[in-house]
Amino acid sequence: MKKIKKLLLIFLILPIFLTSCSLPGLGGNTKTSVVVATGSNTERQILGEIVKQMIEHHSDIDVSLITNLSSSVLNHIAMLKGDVNIVGAMYTGTALSGELGMDPIKDPKEAEKVVMQEYYKRWERYWYPSFGFDNTYAFMVTKKFAEENKLKKVSDLEKIKDKLEVGVDTAWIKREGDGYKAFKEIYGFDFKTIYPMDIGLVYTALASGEMDLVLGYSTDGKISSYDLVVLEDDKRLFPPYDCSPVLSKAIVEKYPELETIMMKLVGQISSKDMQELNRQADEDLEMPKIVAENFLKKHKYFEDVKVDENKIKEYKELVEGGKNV
Repeated sequence: MKKIKKLLLIFLILPIFLTSCSLPGLGGNTKTSVVVATGSNTERQILGEIVKQMIEHHSDIDVSLITNLSSSVLNHIAMLKGDVNIVGAMYTGTALSGELGMDPIKDPKEAEKVVMQEYYKRWERYWYPSFGFDNTYAFMVTKKFAEENKLKKVSDLEKIKDKLEVGVDTAWIKREGDGYKAFKEIYGFDFKTIYPMDIGLVYTALASGEMDLVLGYSTDGKISSYDLVVLEDDKRLFPPYDCSPVLSKAIVEKYPELETIMMKLVGQISSKDMQELNRQADEDLEMPKIVAENFLKKHKYFEDVKVDENKIKEYKELVEGGKNV
């Protein structure tokens, strides 16, 4: 019990400590250059590199990258302290329940609108429209199993629910809001056989035939590696986790061209794209920098994407004025 209390005390004190001093390892100068924060996981590192390399390709701005911030909270604090002025990847669902302290919102458009407006109102940050994908919990099966049982969405599982061997993330079983209890309430059925597992093991268990259905993450690289099929969450059990870059108002005012560069990326990275990029890094062991570079070269750094000035104006009216455009 003493050990638990000690850990809780450390957890409570950590945010206070971090807000009173600069974070370790942050060497960029946000007064004279752009500093992009990523994270410790593959996806955030790839997206941070995409943002960095897009800026370098389309401008003469000096850009540096910080990769040692392991969570959304640390990215948030780093921006509060002025140690970074861009976060390469943030997620709507995480922001709502995390730094904004709000209830989950199931509608993706509404969730994005609320996050955009709250981020600007509270901290003068521009949360740009999504890259084009969200990374959330997702039920998945093998392609063969989906074809044999005519599975496209989660509701389709009801007809075979008693025959399924199901592997899920251990934490999901008792998770509030979008866990197993909520699943049964929203979809109206449960599974006869369900196995709590480490999230990292569900994909191999599915691919090897030990499980018929598993719960994983929608942009995991193993989905592409094992040719898995992600079932549509047709009753919206899981809140949306649409991914976007976030920039401080100050850095956009200093370098207005950043706005157009970020808008070039809107809707350009699908869930399948992100799965493949993650696979290249996690399975093929390519460096995130190289993965990002190859992706951008393939798409010619989105040079052909024309950014409509009216769209930028509408976006800023939505964010700054709180208007429902």
